[in-house]
Amino acid sequence: MNKYMKIYQSICKKIINGEYAHLQQLPSENELTKIYSTSRETVRKALNLLQEKGYIQKLRGKGSVVIYEGIIQFPISEMISFQEINNRLGLDYETVVEVFEVINAEDEPIVQHALELNNHDKLWHVIRTRQKNNKVHIMDEDYFVCKVIPKLSKEVASHSIYQYIENEMNVEISYSNKSITFEKMTEKEERYFGHLDPLYTATVRGIVHLSNAERFQYNISRHIATEFKFVDFSRRVLNKPVIDQ
Repeated sequence: MNKYMKIYQSICKKIINGEYAHLQQLPSENELTKIYSTSRETVRKALNLLQEKGYIQKLRGKGSVVIYEGIIQFPISEMISFQEINNRLGLDYETVVEVFEVINAEDEPIVQHALELNNHDKLWHVIRTRQKNNKVHIMDEDYFVCKVIPKLSKEVASHSIYQYIENEMNVEISYSNKSITFEKMTEKEERYFGHLDPLYTATVRGIVHLSNAERFQYNISRHIATEFKFVDFSRRVLNKPVIDQ
């Protein structure tokens, strides 16, 4: 791992754990070079990434100030598993497998249509909650095509299904299409989250493809609305006139 990424992760954890509080100023670049025994350029790369991800704001002549407010930031635009995020940011969340079963595709018409399946194609149906201090923060509901993943276990689901697919099955996961909506909780979701105010979740739905473009997963990730923050990076591209040579 690059040195600047290690510094980024270290400062991330300190911010998330409250060691660097909201609106607190980080140590100066010179101080950080001494703390991490590295160059100023490496520190600047880490700080630039922290700013890009919404953890800090760099102020001209005043250093860097923490703007993170305890909202869990999940990189929706990345193809990444929850376990990878959990490990990367040191969130220390527990995964609880609430439902693990095989169903017919026709039992879930929306999923069947999204994954282009026949009525009697089989699906793994997995519901996992992501908990901290016995409180559910995220509810992930997944449907995996059984003919693509013929063997799956509750034990694998409690850790990382993506890691199993890529490392044990040697199958490459390639890309996904996602949408984000804010939706009122159903009775099923209230059973896991409890009664919240407001009774809404930020819901991310995704269709995931393998490297051969085959659809193999339909995911519904539900987050407490007040804890959800979508973070992305975009750059404005100006249309420049074309000059004939």
